[in-house]
Amino acid sequence: MYPIWEVPNLSAGIILGIIATFHILPSHLSVSAMWFNLYVETKAYRENRPEYLEFIKKYTLLLLVFAYVLGSLSGVGIWYSATVANPRGLSGLIHNYVWGWAAEWVFFIVEVVGIFVYYYTLNKVDIKTHLKIGWIFAIASWITMIIITGILSFMLSPGKWPQTGNFFDGFFNQTYWSQLFVRTTVMFGIGAGYAIAVSARLKNDDVRKLVVKTASRWGIAGLVLGALAVQWYLKALPENAHGLLGSIVPKGLKTGMVVSFSAMILYFVYAHIKPLTIRIVPAVLAIAVLFVGIWSAERMREIIRKPYVISHYMYSNQIIGSDVRSKGVKAEADLINERGILKIAPFVPSGLRDINEGNKLQAGKMIAIIECSSCHVLDENGLRSLPKMMKGLGFKDAEVVEGFLDALGGYLHMPPFYGTAAEKKALAAYLVSLNK
Repeated sequence: MYPIWEVPNLSAGIILGIIATFHILPSHLSVSAMWFNLYVETKAYRENRPEYLEFIKKYTLLLLVFAYVLGSLSGVGIWYSATVANPRGLSGLIHNYVWGWAAEWVFFIVEVVGIFVYYYTLNKVDIKTHLKIGWIFAIASWITMIIITGILSFMLSPGKWPQTGNFFDGFFNQTYWSQLFVRTTVMFGIGAGYAIAVSARLKNDDVRKLVVKTASRWGIAGLVLGALAVQWYLKALPENAHGLLGSIVPKGLKTGMVVSFSAMILYFVYAHIKPLTIRIVPAVLAIAVLFVGIWSAERMREIIRKPYVISHYMYSNQIIGSDVRSKGVKAEADLINERGILKIAPFVPSGLRDINEGNKLQAGKMIAIIECSSCHVLDENGLRSLPKMMKGLGFKDAEVVEGFLDALGGYLHMPPFYGTAAEKKALAAYLVSLNK
């Protein structure tokens, strides 16, 4: 067990989610932009239209700065925030997929070197060599997506891995191919949105027209195919994820995804009809709309994974819920119920390890921090606030709350309560105190 990162008014998971959602824009742009560049560059050489290279230069510079400076920084932010938000979950992923991540980093290094070489050799090496550099970059970038998607989908649907512990049983799970297709298609919509924004700064109207009309077709195709892939993805979801999708996922997230993606399709249609009317401000606003849709989709993906950080293995509060015999991992329920979470968790003040009447409320709060704060905040005003929840439920009797804690395992989105009878009483007393 590790220290708990308690974030006032928000939760650690939301901080991680904000950084990760932003990261999708530069990371998916890095995968899609070069494919678009290669299309335009090839067209420029075949039709002897060197003026098209003005767009290539500007779009590649955006890719270099946004995707490989800001994108790389947000990638580091994901690792840091994940390390402090859910270190045990991240440790579990690393122990199972360290070689997957190592392979991904090899291709990422190819990307980083490739984007600099591609940008600074434009018009300085022969055509075939420059296109080969672009192809190496584009393929390496897509391979990073292929690898990362396997790890992300494993967290929701680990397949046969809990029984076998096999790398590929978890990697090529039941949602892998559909999620890879969603990300691959939607990335072209993201790349198209940025291409139109870059074209708004071009001086040559013929080049602007070509770029906007081409990008709008790519965007429409990417988002339409992405919508079809989402239907495939939804059908592939595990049974408990379907239950959560229909019960606790806010309607606002579903609406946000549908409305933003629909608005983007209409934007691309308009851009195709009137390409020269697109200006930089509406183009940037369109990217903001894309962000709303991506945020909604990613939040839904996180919610339907509840109550786990790694499905059927580790709960969101970092307690191991199931045996993985092939890895020598044992569930912790019996141990915690016998000895107590305050004795098992290492980062607990020594005065709270043994509960008495004098420290009962403090011990209850410590238990809430360990077992509840990954999803709930303890502040009055905040995301999934425990005080507001207690007041909404009207709990005023500790015995009633104890019964509620006993029933937690029956909720699709809640981990069971683990701890001794004394710890259950302490947590119940603390939760009742929030209602006063």
